[in-house]
Amino acid sequence: MLFEALGMPFTIKKTDVDEGFPEHLKRGAIPEYLANKKANAALDQLKELELLVTADTVVWINDHALNKPTDLADARKMLKEISGNVHSVFTGVCLATINTKHSFFEETKVHFNSLSDAEIEYYLKQHQPLDKAGAYGIQEFIGLIGIKYIEGDFYNVVGFPMQRFWNELKRVI
Repeated sequence: MLFEALGMPFTIKKTDVDEGFPEHLKRGAIPEYLANKKANAALDQLKELELLVTADTVVWINDHALNKPTDLADARKMLKEISGNVHSVFTGVCLATINTKHSFFEETKVHFNSLSDAEIEYYLKQHQPLDKAGAYGIQEFIGLIGIKYIEGDFYNVVGFPMQRFWNELKRVI
């Protein structure tokens, strides 16, 4: 886990939060809104000297967001749209204590090779695309063969912008 690599003690607590967002939001505003929404749902559980970290990631392509696919057909559609195109991965993060709340988002541009139908089908059968924004993991088969290059933070595409988080954390603590 990424927090372990930083040497930070942590506890994972899951809360059930509707991941809907207002239609007027675009790009990085979407995951930042969702990270704040998740924080607001858990603020009442915070104790003194605890830091709550919430996050959400979306893929932005062709002027719309790709969240987690609803089923394999939706995942297939997303992968076909990503294939041969450039998209942005936006991760929103919220840092909260009982006294303060600070949020931000990070963008990484991802340049994708064209994927064959066979490559997409293999990925859908061998991996779990349903729990990932845009239906893919950079660290899995489709990322290994599909990504030409990225502009920005690799870990942001994994799902959490570690370098930006560290810098923001130093500012707010």
